[in-house]
Amino acid sequence: MRYPLLLLLIVGLKSQLSYAQSGDTLRRQLIVDFEIRPRAEFSDNYMQTPADSTMPEFYASLRNRLSLTYTAKNFKFHASPQEIHVWGKSGRFSRIGNINAFEFYIEPSLNRFFSARIGRQALSLDNGRIFSAAPWSQQSRAHEGIRLFYNKRIATDLTIAFTRPYKKNFDAAYSPVASHQYKLLFVHHLKHKFKNQLAITTINTLEVFEKSSNEGAYYQRITNGGRLEYSRQWWYGTVSAYYQYGQTASAKTIHAYYVQPEISATFTKATVRLGAEILSGNKASIPKNVSNSFVPLYGVAWKFMGNMNLFTRFPADVNDKGLVNPYLFLIYQVNEKLSLRADAHLFYAQHSLTDQELAGKYLGFENDLSLNFKPVKKVEIIFGFSSAYTAKRIELLKKVPDSGKIPVWSYLMISYSPRLLHLKYNSRK
Repeated sequence: MRYPLLLLLIVGLKSQLSYAQSGDTLRRQLIVDFEIRPRAEFSDNYMQTPADSTMPEFYASLRNRLSLTYTAKNFKFHASPQEIHVWGKSGRFSRIGNINAFEFYIEPSLNRFFSARIGRQALSLDNGRIFSAAPWSQQSRAHEGIRLFYNKRIATDLTIAFTRPYKKNFDAAYSPVASHQYKLLFVHHLKHKFKNQLAITTINTLEVFEKSSNEGAYYQRITNGGRLEYSRQWWYGTVSAYYQYGQTASAKTIHAYYVQPEISATFTKATVRLGAEILSGNKASIPKNVSNSFVPLYGVAWKFMGNMNLFTRFPADVNDKGLVNPYLFLIYQVNEKLSLRADAHLFYAQHSLTDQELAGKYLGFENDLSLNFKPVKKVEIIFGFSSAYTAKRIELLKKVPDSGKIPVWSYLMISYSPRLLHLKYNSRK
């Protein structure tokens, strides 16, 4: 895709130069931003992925990201190259995690209602549970393809994305695209707000995968659903629901669902959010050729299921049994510079993990505490500490090796994002 995208960029820039010679007045602008974001992390007695250690681990990562945006009439170009460095991970003192582009696209528009974004781009929809740019991760997440926007009376867009054999050239752990398994991805998104404070969002997705055992053979997974929202003065209520069907990689027929209700109240300095997530899973009597396990696509888990990321890979992290996650978030704005937050999560398997001695559904409780401090403009300091108190049966999921010990995770992150350049100028006939 690199060479066609470069050709489109040249054609787009050339058309803008031609317009500047023939139009009356053309306003252009060039914005260059930079962000440096170091983060130190400590964890003990649990694993986020099978490659992680359960022993005490301390490591640091650093992301340097440059953001360049050029806009003119009916045209936009954006590029955000980044370099990720890691210290103390995988038994190595220092290494470059990856050098890549988080985003790299052009966006020509036919008019103020219709535009097309072509290239590598983040896809952040709704609350980030189904599709997110994953801003917490140093590499973030992006997709490659074309996204068509239409915004007149209703706001809607259609994305068509694809993947290439990225893993041959990139470290998947620190690439914004290399972890994707689909061959083709189709996403239709619509959001509309009514005059009665009611808003509706729909997301409909079709994924096409290639069977690893049979080259040239494909299978599909389809996810349909959306969200209803109602807000009035100081309170807000919402419910999100999705149904998933198609096939798994092992040719099982999918019948799965996801539901997320939430209510919140906002006061002068405090916000309280109470909600739950329900991801369906397999009960013991399910036929062998059927899967009821819901996969939350390309969203983020920590935003709803806790900062420790105990449950991120579905259905593997819950052993195909589903998950029920009631949560309570408390956010307090001390002043303009300082905010405090406390999150509480309860975790239950939707269906019992086993019929033996450890039969049951309760898995544990997680508590996340965080502090966000903005001492000056463009500088943000975030400190977090999380701990979990787990039941014996969570050991069956191989995330916590010893439930008698308390899993902990803590981090300190600093973000400095100055604007390096902002040029505005007009071209006249």
